[in-house]
Amino acid sequence: MPFAAGRLLSVICGLFGPVGDFVLPKADGTAVRLSEYAAGRPLVVVFLGTGCPLAARYAPVLDDFDKRFTGRVAVIGVLSNEGETPDDVSVFTRHHRFRNPILFDFGATVADRLGAARTPEVVLLDAARRVRYRGRIDDRYAVGDKDRGQATREDLAEAISEVLAGRPVTVPVTRVSGCPICRPSPRRETTRTYVRNVAAVIDSRCAGCHRPGGIGPFSLTDFAETKAKAASIAEVLADGRMPPWHASSAYGKFRNDPRLSLKEKQSILDWVAAGCPEGDPKDRPTPPAVPTGWAIGTPDRVLTFPEAYDIPATGEVPYRHVFLDPGFRTDVWVKAIEFRAGNRSVVHHCNVFLHPPDQPETDSAFETGALGSSNLLAYTPGCGPGRFADGWAKRIPAGWKLHFVIHYTTTGTPQKDRSELGFVFARPDSVRKEVATKLILTEDFVLPPGSTRRVEQTWTTDRDLLALAYFPHMHLRGKSFRYVAEYPDGTAEILLDVPDYDFHWQHRYELVEPKRLPVGTVIRCSAVFDNSSNNPANPDPTGTVRPGPRSTDEMFNGYIDVVDAHEDLVADRESAAVRRHWSIAGLLAAVAGLGMFGLRMVSRRRPLR
Repeated sequence: MPFAAGRLLSVICGLFGPVGDFVLPKADGTAVRLSEYAAGRPLVVVFLGTGCPLAARYAPVLDDFDKRFTGRVAVIGVLSNEGETPDDVSVFTRHHRFRNPILFDFGATVADRLGAARTPEVVLLDAARRVRYRGRIDDRYAVGDKDRGQATREDLAEAISEVLAGRPVTVPVTRVSGCPICRPSPRRETTRTYVRNVAAVIDSRCAGCHRPGGIGPFSLTDFAETKAKAASIAEVLADGRMPPWHASSAYGKFRNDPRLSLKEKQSILDWVAAGCPEGDPKDRPTPPAVPTGWAIGTPDRVLTFPEAYDIPATGEVPYRHVFLDPGFRTDVWVKAIEFRAGNRSVVHHCNVFLHPPDQPETDSAFETGALGSSNLLAYTPGCGPGRFADGWAKRIPAGWKLHFVIHYTTTGTPQKDRSELGFVFARPDSVRKEVATKLILTEDFVLPPGSTRRVEQTWTTDRDLLALAYFPHMHLRGKSFRYVAEYPDGTAEILLDVPDYDFHWQHRYELVEPKRLPVGTVIRCSAVFDNSSNNPANPDPTGTVRPGPRSTDEMFNGYIDVVDAHEDLVADRESAAVRRHWSIAGLLAAVAGLGMFGLRMVSRRRPLR
């Protein structure tokens, strides 16, 4: 039965009678019958996916319902995705707190009967096994997994309370965010196969994140893994959510743009529509080596947090400040730098600043170098390491400390994190240009409740520069961000346009070719903030929002990596060496001249004896 028809049937069942009985197996083969499980109590049937990020986040929330309602309601999990295995269940329950039974719905027959389309979708049955509510658990996550930080309505809990009180459910149906349930697809004749048309695209475009230990929530390194996520892959490709990229293609060319070509995208969509045929496995192209270590290669130096930090199960975690002394007694030049989160599930982002040795360890900002660099590195999910062209590098002054400012998020279970930072150094005599990160910042704005506001700030170049990358940063009310160059000749150019900013997936947009910014160029950054209920990520449309460090505050940060267009430190060092050479030569010549003068004076005296 198509799941759309199942949705209609679930509504009819709720109005006119109980849903039909069913029997499903657990991972150990034990059968569970609907009519016998938790008899006499309301039952929450939650459709799970062991690789679904939202299912993982909500697992501990669902696990607490039995305690929350003092045993008056039961919870049971159902796996309807094609290809889920007992091993998947074991891993899921081990890593996420979900102690309720999990049943296998082979062929998605129960999902079809109850009209479930996504994970983690819930169906609330009353004691008579009639459908009373179906939809989301709460409204924390909007469609597209946009996180508002906290729920403003606990839909499932409200429905349970009303059912237990014998009242009609006020809101019986809600829209669900999450992963599509991967149902078996009917096969049809096609020339497209995983081996011939899909594997190479997935390997080159997706597996870099979707691999063991990667930032993706599940792996896509072989046929079985890819087929199991085919429905989700098709959906996020069709609506442009994956691979994640938020810059408009109309402005700028960026070397880290991960988007698929139309041909690559269509190959995958056609393969999914054809039922995901594998092809002959022996013809599969050799996949690239899966990176297991540092993306920058073997670092010359690794700094590790001095201890593992505890992250609570729930609540808002204040920014943590970690100061480390790398022990650099001379200036150090860095040509590649990478932050590795010890626990990617809780590290939302991290900024690495430089801190002078003679200053107390407080939350203060300091700039370095002739251009006034504001920070060493910014890390966010999806943002790769900092790597610079040959001869270009960032400088860590002698004696300076590293100041880590880390934003942790909660997952529903207690966690620990011990992150690290790796460096690849450049030989000091090889560095021609110092890379600086400029910050275009304003804290002079207020967002009243329900408002949509545009905020702008400018910065004027005081010399000829080359722009290398842009990195906009806002919080949950941020909707769009734009960089515009206003040149001294009166012309203007859009450098970067991010029309749909996402706080949970930020990018450093790295230019294919450096962009020349003549002296006197005005860089105008403009952002739109939406503090209204139209913003699905907004945690509280009724509150007044001001700039601040918490996620529920706001920020307007326009970072831009630049170098001095005319700087050549190698030539400067050579010129200085030549000047020193001639100064020494001149001094030696002067000394020699004084010596000859002395000899002449002696020779003049001798005849007078």
